Amino acid sequence: MDKILEAVVMSSYPNNVKQGLVRRVIEAAKQPMDSEQCWSMLELSTKLYLTGDTKYKREIGKEVLEVYGHYHPEEFEEFFNVRFLLSLLQEGYGPLGKRSHYVLDYIQLGLQFVLESPSANSIFSLLRIEVLRKVCERPSPKQCAKISKLLTQHPQCIPTGKHQVLFCQQLIRCIGQFQCVSEGEEDIMEFLEQVNKVSGLLQRIWRTQTSAILPSLKELFAIISSTEEQEAPSNALASVVQFVPLELMDGVIRNLTNDDSITDVQMMTAIGRMIDWVSWPLGKNIDKWIIALLKGLAAVKKFSILIEVTLSKIEKVFSKLLYPIVREGALSVLQYMLLSFQHSHEAFHLLLPHIPRLVASLKKEDSNSAASSLEQLAELIHCMFFRFSGFPDLYEPVLEAVKALPIPNEDRIKHLLGQNAWTSQKNELACFYPRLASKSETGKIGLINLGNTCYMNSIIQSLFMASDFRHSVLNLTEGNSQPLMTKLQWLFAFLEHSQRPAISPESFLSASWPPWFTPGAQQDCSEYLKYLLDRLHEEEKTGKRIYQKLKESSLMSQAVEHHYLNKTLIEKMFGGKMMTKIRCLKCLNVSSREEAFTDLSLAFPPPDRHVRGSTSVLPVEEIGPQFIEPPENPSQLTGSPWVRRKPPMAGEPAAPPMLVETLGFQESGEQANPLSSDAVGVDTAKDPLSAFGEPACTPKDSRSVLDLINYFLSPERLTAENKYHCEKCASLQDAEKVAELTEGPHYLILTLLRFSFDPQTMKRKKILDNVSIPVVLKLPVLVSPEETEDVCQRETDRAGPESGFMSVVYDLCSVVVHSGISSESGHYYCYSRECTDTVPHGQPRDGTPKPASDKQLDFEIQWYLFNDTRVSFSSFESVSNVTSFFPKDTAYVLFYRQRPGRQSCPLHEALAEAGRLHGEPSLHKDLMEAISKDNILYLQEQEKEARNRAAYISALPKSPLWWKDFDRDKDDDNSSGGCSPAAGGGGSGSFHGLVF
Repeated sequence: MDKILEAVVMSSYPNNVKQGLVRRVIEAAKQPMDSEQCWSMLELSTKLYLTGDTKYKREIGKEVLEVYGHYHPEEFEEFFNVRFLLSLLQEGYGPLGKRSHYVLDYIQLGLQFVLESPSANSIFSLLRIEVLRKVCERPSPKQCAKISKLLTQHPQCIPTGKHQVLFCQQLIRCIGQFQCVSEGEEDIMEFLEQVNKVSGLLQRIWRTQTSAILPSLKELFAIISSTEEQEAPSNALASVVQFVPLELMDGVIRNLTNDDSITDVQMMTAIGRMIDWVSWPLGKNIDKWIIALLKGLAAVKKFSILIEVTLSKIEKVFSKLLYPIVREGALSVLQYMLLSFQHSHEAFHLLLPHIPRLVASLKKEDSNSAASSLEQLAELIHCMFFRFSGFPDLYEPVLEAVKALPIPNEDRIKHLLGQNAWTSQKNELACFYPRLASKSETGKIGLINLGNTCYMNSIIQSLFMASDFRHSVLNLTEGNSQPLMTKLQWLFAFLEHSQRPAISPESFLSASWPPWFTPGAQQDCSEYLKYLLDRLHEEEKTGKRIYQKLKESSLMSQAVEHHYLNKTLIEKMFGGKMMTKIRCLKCLNVSSREEAFTDLSLAFPPPDRHVRGSTSVLPVEEIGPQFIEPPENPSQLTGSPWVRRKPPMAGEPAAPPMLVETLGFQESGEQANPLSSDAVGVDTAKDPLSAFGEPACTPKDSRSVLDLINYFLSPERLTAENKYHCEKCASLQDAEKVAELTEGPHYLILTLLRFSFDPQTMKRKKILDNVSIPVVLKLPVLVSPEETEDVCQRETDRAGPESGFMSVVYDLCSVVVHSGISSESGHYYCYSRECTDTVPHGQPRDGTPKPASDKQLDFEIQWYLFNDTRVSFSSFESVSNVTSFFPKDTAYVLFYRQRPGRQSCPLHEALAEAGRLHGEPSLHKDLMEAISKDNILYLQEQEKEARNRAAYISALPKSPLWWKDFDRDKDDDNSSGGCSPAAGGGGSGSFHGLVF
């Protein structure tokens, strides 16, 4: 009968004819027959099953074997013996070089017919040994899957005792070497099925023998932590972890992180490879294990490992959000990586270029998964904005991308940041500040944040960018007996000449620290600035005079020369004077008092004093120095734009009040060419933002700095509880008080009083109103009668020959921004630019802007953004729009520099003369040597760090393949079907890139 069957199978008859003949043979096999005939049929069917070159032949072999196993069990048991199986497993079947791949399938098929036979136990014992041997030979995924299928169906064949632990370990080793060699979707799906079968076997073993779990995990860690492997282990190992019971997690992680035999390099390699597992599809709990290990490393303060791994892997984790199949796990890992990385903005900033494209892709996908991920991603982004404020130029595209998504409240943000931080002790991360590979492309140097010291850093950078002040400080001689000024000189010198990307202001901080400040807490930068300037002023004033390198002009009168020589540097640079006059409304007596100031604190006018419309010039009733009583002739109210509100005081020249103005374009039609020679006018009053040629972006009811200055200079009525005690009347009387500037400082510092005490919450709250900032403004300064004649001879920009006021023009040079809603929290950063005289030496200094043909307009001078260690190029547009994009980021302290004019003639001439004679200030020998030594030290540190980093990072795991997910996504936007990531995966290219 075997000959007949073989002839039929090998014949050229059509398959339907063959099938009929085979069916007859199989039916005949169900009848009793002798052992020899049975043996012959079993040999033929074995040959067909193991070496058949077509699926049809193997199917016939299988059918015959099943018939004989069922109807002739004794003969089948005799044929299917231990010796035969051992030969199959060790030597294979078929000719050399063409050994059958179906031996394990054959054994699995035959086992079902010998389970009750006397030889069953012998066969099981043989298979327990042989499957272990097979696994140790590292079979292919397909063969491993067949072993797993065999053992899952026949668990009696699973190795026992010590061999079982060894079997699990070797099976994990096999999985670690699995690779899918094809990119076809069917092949990938088959590979995933094979891996699931193998990991499913481990799960079965662990359920029945929990003692095998920990040794298995130890082997798994040995594989992923190995630094000797040429190729990284397969991500298929992720399929193993998903079956480890979560109740073992805490113990396993604790043992790993406290094992002294595991080196940092091994641990970093292991966690890096585990993070790669987020790309494994359909894996459960993988993200939980990754996060648990990251938290475990934070608990034992392995911060260097966490930093290296986060920075090297976070972009890849982020890219996996494109794929719905792994999105949930990838998002969990990303959330922890970002929320825990709180000492530096580096990790978040790596993602900034990719966020808008990912958001667009998720919106395009339009699925529940995408919508949920978008909301979680937006929450995460706002947490990062809150933690790392001060990067408006970088954040604007991201903010635009997520503007339509929900914004979490501050309590939610603080909760998320608080529960995910690596440590509550900030000083533990002090040595892990952002690594800056090289100096900023701007050429400027940053300042290291020493723990909520951004308030100081922003003030120091603003003072440094005040070039006249910087040059004066750098020109100080040795032995000037001014210790704090000397420390500032050293700090400025290092900011000017160091090769480091950022320097530490620790020495200056300790010397300039206000004694009432709490260490490590956020402070008010305005309060610090006032204290610093006062300290520097008092230090010089008490006899420790600065050596003057700036030679005073020989043209100055002795009185003026004496006046300037007796001023301290702080007075020269930041000092102004203000006259406060109080007029009793009963006897009309006027008392006045002149006071010096280094900054003007500008309160916000009440709502009813808000500017009307969008113009930057206030109605006359609300402008600066004003007359108090209405004019005797009411017709002046309509006939003249200058409303006189009080008669001139005794001894004063009759003069109309002066407006605080901005400088803008004369004609709207000229805005298209902002660089034309006559594009700037002096007396025009337009939107302050028009000074750089673009319309204002602020709402119609937004305030301007001009509003605040005019409010500051406007009369204040003293009535009721605030009545004035008039000496002439010898009683409390209603009065009016007005402030007038009598001397404009060289650098005008304006502090916007944004913080007020709220009696309900007993806290200082912040006024978040957007305030537009003019790049150029005019201030009215009162001219004394004896100066009037000199003014008329020297000035052309004045209110008139008989006027008591003159306009002083100021250029914006720095803006300190506070980000946050409270003075006790938040972050400070600053915008600055180098302001120099716009009028060349020898030309008239009349306070008017120079034509653009001689120098670029003021708004075109390069702006810089200083944010602790980071310095970047910026623009006045960014300064103007920062609050529009980030409502909690508001201008707080403004620095303006006075243009050459009457008041500043001696100082300006001295500075200009010094600049021509000396150029950049020359530093004294000790300071130059200290900078040179530090620059050499920095280069040596860089070389040493490069060597150590190369050794430390060489073992950092590299992904088996690194796909540029975002680049491919951009290029494949026009692809059709379900292959694109936005469509949920499925295409061969994207799917293969995802899994492996």
